[in-house]
Amino acid sequence: MTSPMYTNSVPVFKQMLTAMRTILATTAADVAAKSIAPEAFLQARLFPDMLPLIKQVQIACDFARGISARLAGVDVPAHDGTETSFADLDALIEKTLAFADGLDATKFDGSEGKEIVLRPGTPKEKKLGGQAYLSTYGLPQFFFHVTTTYAILRHNGVAIGKKDYMGAY
Repeated sequence: MTSPMYTNSVPVFKQMLTAMRTILATTAADVAAKSIAPEAFLQARLFPDMLPLIKQVQIACDFARGISARLAGVDVPAHDGTETSFADLDALIEKTLAFADGLDATKFDGSEGKEIVLRPGTPKEKKLGGQAYLSTYGLPQFFFHVTTTYAILRHNGVAIGKKDYMGAY
């Protein structure tokens, strides 16, 4: 039997990242067809104090890789965050999906009780059990950035809806 920790993380990340990849491709095609500067979307924000679209996608991918790696007990892949285009974001999502596909589901066995340390060695250090890490921290963080990506695009007129946000399930 596959660990519920695997089932409740990796397949969820894959579904949502695949959907996000699709809506970004839709956006890139619209931008090209309408001769809009890609930066108008890549740097778009919902509010001035929020991060731009490009950073929302990067952080969603960071959470998908980081959560999965920590629960599986493997090193979190390094990421330099230098994406500047829709093609770069597509490559980042593809790389993240490939990492998720390469994880052994059995590595998640027992991870619900594993201690996860966030921001180790800093004043903001926090220790969580694996189950709490996934359900009360990791998944909400991941979904915040995926949802914000969707909201930025929808707010800026990209013809996407709930079905596009959800992807195939």
